[in-house]
Amino acid sequence: MGRTIWVLAVALGVTLSACRTVPPVPPSSADVPTDATGTWRATATDADKERVRGWYSSWQAALADARAKGFGADIDREGLLLQPAAALPNPHLPAGDYRCRTIKIGAQGRSSLSYVAYGWFRCRVAPEQGLSSLTKISGSQRPVGLIFPDNLKRQIFLGTLELGDEKMAVNYGSDRMRDMAGLVERIGDNRWRLVLPAPAYESLLDVIELVPAS
Repeated sequence: MGRTIWVLAVALGVTLSACRTVPPVPPSSADVPTDATGTWRATATDADKERVRGWYSSWQAALADARAKGFGADIDREGLLLQPAAALPNPHLPAGDYRCRTIKIGAQGRSSLSYVAYGWFRCRVAPEQGLSSLTKISGSQRPVGLIFPDNLKRQIFLGTLELGDEKMAVNYGSDRMRDMAGLVERIGDNRWRLVLPAPAYESLLDVIELVPAS
């Protein structure tokens, strides 16, 4: 998961035991509270706070753009996955390996499609002293970050985007084009989604479906 999660963890005083090639938290951070309740707002950049705040308007704009360009049937076919109000109580995403797939909705420019559905890749969730880390571990675009508690129907993901053959993600907050913020929601039995409003590239909204690998 690289330095991205480590930098977030240092700010929260948590240790990362499940990340790949991640140094331990320095002793100097031991006096930082480990209670993660509400800390996503203290950790998030202003731009990412705005992304989370505007999630619904981003979703509506993305759906409208995709439908206007002929992708209405594709959206309807996905059912609850692409319905903004589908979140259920208890959004906690258990640790383990997941199958995950990304759907990009809405286009930022004329050169991008307004609807792209990718195949299944691999994701992993790991416990991190009261928080969880989420990593997409295959594919050319790989979100890497931490999951924070928020309310009864959602958790908040903060992280960065790892690209291509990169082996380590950039630090969260150091590159606004790589920073990511989103909502983790449960939409069924053993079915979750990560909603990423206003991504930096290509689309107006990304939705990543997650289901247990076994």
